[in-house]
This record gives sequence, structure tokens and C-alpha cells, in this order.
Amino acid sequence: MKTPEPNYRYFLEAMANKTPARMPLYEHHIDAGFMEKVLDRPMTALLDGSTAEKKEFFRRYVDFWRDCGYDIVTFERGIPLSCPGSGALRNHSEPVLRTPGDVDAYPWDKIEDWYFQQNAEYFELFAEEVLKRDGIRGVGGPGYGIFETVQDLVSYMELCYLIYDEPEMVSALFARVTDLYVRIWSRFLRDYAAPYCVCRMGDDLGFKSQTLLPHDVIRREIVPGYKRIVDLVHASGRPFILHCCGNIFEIMEDLLSTGIDAKHSNEDDIAPFHRWVELYGSRICNLGGIDMNILCLDTPEEIGRKVRAAIEENIGFGGFALGCGNSIPDYIPPEGFFAMNRAANEFRLRQGA
Repeated sequence: MKTPEPNYRYFLEAMANKTPARMPLYEHHIDAGFMEKVLDRPMTALLDGSTAEKKEFFRRYVDFWRDCGYDIVTFERGIPLSCPGSGALRNHSEPVLRTPGDVDAYPWDKIEDWYFQQNAEYFELFAEEVLKRDGIRGVGGPGYGIFETVQDLVSYMELCYLIYDEPEMVSALFARVTDLYVRIWSRFLRDYAAPYCVCRMGDDLGFKSQTLLPHDVIRREIVPGYKRIVDLVHASGRPFILHCCGNIFEIMEDLLSTGIDAKHSNEDDIAPFHRWVELYGSRICNLGGIDMNILCLDTPEEIGRKVRAAIEENIGFGGFALGCGNSIPDYIPPEGFFAMNRAANEFRLRQGA
């Protein structure tokens, strides 16, 4: 499959809410297991192997993005994985924090060092591979979001009870997690951000019909933390993407007030992608456009038609980069992904930039 030569500067133009000469592509994540299936070569085991094996992982990983026509490659390492006893969201395990005393006794001051002890080599090897390539840069940073980390410590269901039973504990917990994020992001931007042209946070605040928490709780406990992270990223000279699933129209103005430069995630059952573009395209870049269900269920011919229609409908609205509305997990049919990718790259090649 022929693809344009990578040039991440087009993606930066889109992040500045401009229409670049060539439409960028964007994926929040392409799972290593998906790549392994397509390439028929080891990927996931390499990431957990020796330094030499990790190097080979990043070579194959960045090659995959380049060969599919992307100007950027996303990579992050999750913060909650360094939080002792966490997993209530990720693994449905028992909450590690149940009382105000648990919050006070938790080793918050040690997690930053643990995080970088566990992840510094990954960031360094990613930088080594990306920075040797002229046209490609990274997007990402420390992974997960403030809300998701709180859920990973107390569980979503318990958090809903705590909001009413222990509101002071909830405020203290969000404050602790936010401060942890600020410390980790500050150190990441200082020491490991060289290969990244754009940073981002993924924090799903909603589902199909509404937000997961009351609007006033989101505004009081979560939005100020977003602003602190966005300000740090902007001070480093980089734009910021918020990946946020769900029906979040009621709090979008609050999210925009944090200074985000782009928003990713769309699901047709919530709203057509173009609605997000119509409402917010004059202020931020919009990323995505192709519902994950389309990639899973439609024929390659149908996917190609829908990709071309999405490009035609959205390309004139400032910042826009096409991709899946969520991500590319290992269960996405390869023919669905490549039908989307092929149609998009055919358009990009015709643009000639």
C-alpha cells in the first residue's frame, strides 16, 4: 500500500486548528496484539523482554505506524500501574482505598519515583527510535487520567457512594491524585518529552446517555486538575489532546475552558462525528470520525465509502485528523482497519503535499 512520506508538521497545523495541505491521520492507540496479528511476528512479548528485545519492539512499532501513513506514533505508560493495590477499574479487583484513613496512609510521595523506575527505559527507547526519523514524532505521555486513576483505587461503584457518604474523602482523594499527576507530568516533560510533538490525556467521563458523575462533581474535582496538566504541557511548547469517551456535551464548555487544543473519541450512537465538528470545530481540532463498530462490522467497500464521506464532510472545518473514533484493539478485523487506512491514504496522496 502506497502512503505519503511522514511529516508530523501537518499534524501540528491541525492541532493549531488550521487545515494543513495534507490531512493527517490519528489513532489513539494501535494495540501491539493487533500489529502482531498483521505482521505475524512477535510484538507483545518483546515489550516485556530484555533491553534488546524492547529496542526491537520499538523498531517494529514505529515502522508499523510509518508504513500505514501516520505522521505521528502514540505511546504512553499508565500511571495507575505504579499505584500499589490499584486495579479496581482495570481488573475489577477490590478497592485499595475505602476510608479517609486509607487515603492519608497511602504512599503518595513514593509513586512518582516508582513510576519512573518502572517506565524510564520505555520512554528512553521510544525516544531513541523516534528521534532518528525526520518526519515522525510521538503523541502521548504518562497514561490514563485523573478520574480513571481514582476509579482504579476505589472502584466506580464505591466512588458513587463516597460522593454522598464521604464527600471530604472524595475531595482529598481527587486532590492527591491530581497532585501526583502534576508531579509525574512535570518530570516527564523535563526529562522524557523530547520525541513528543503533542501530549495528551485519556480520561473517559461519560457513556452513551450522560456523564458518569454529576456535572458539579466533574467541575469541582476533575476539571481544575485537567487545567493544571494542560498548563504544564503548554508551558513546554506543546499542544494538548483530551481523549474522552461518552456523552459529555453538558460539560464540554468546562473542558474547553482548560485550554485543550483537541478532542478525540466519537461514537455514532451518541452523535455523528460531524456534530462535534460543527459545535466545536471553530475552537479546537477534532480527531477521529470512523466509529469502531464500522471497522468491526462493515465490509471494506462500505468502510471506504464512509471514510470518503467523512473526509468530504469535515475537512474544511479547521483542525481535523481522520481515524477510528476510539482505538485499534487486537479484535478489530485487519481488513476493516486497512480499508479505512487505504481510503484515507488514497485521498492524502491525491492532495499531493
